[in-house]
Amino acid sequence: MKTCDLCDIAERDGIPIYYINCPQSGSISIMTDEGECFIGLDERIEDDEPFEKVCLAHELGHCELGAFYNRYSRFDVVSKHEYRADKWAAQHIIPYEDFIAACRQGYTEPWQLAEYFDVTEDFIYRTHEIYINMGYSFLEE
Repeated sequence: MKTCDLCDIAERDGIPIYYINCPQSGSISIMTDEGECFIGLDERIEDDEPFEKVCLAHELGHCELGAFYNRYSRFDVVSKHEYRADKWAAQHIIPYEDFIAACRQGYTEPWQLAEYFDVTEDFIYRTHEIYINMGYSFLEE
């Protein structure tokens, strides 16, 4: 999946994307009390296509799943919402079948897979972990 495909999902679902100044995180998403979502991507991110793609997919995951946390609730677990957003992103930009197909084609190093899927190396590690947690196997069958 390309970044433009992610933009199409956002447009289809009425989620505006703004380029803003947020260098610490690279991106942010919010949901209003009325249920409207907004995504902000750091204005310098456009020069780094893999990072932009990963950030946009992650923030879309928050919006598509309603995976937002309440910072005022001591019972809400931030990592749960972050994981759900990452899982949505992984399943949309690197579906398990595509991940396995790339590995079978000889792309086995994280940097190779990152280049192949045009994502960050860190996202390859997270995607692998997500699929392991989902019970998928990476062993030859």
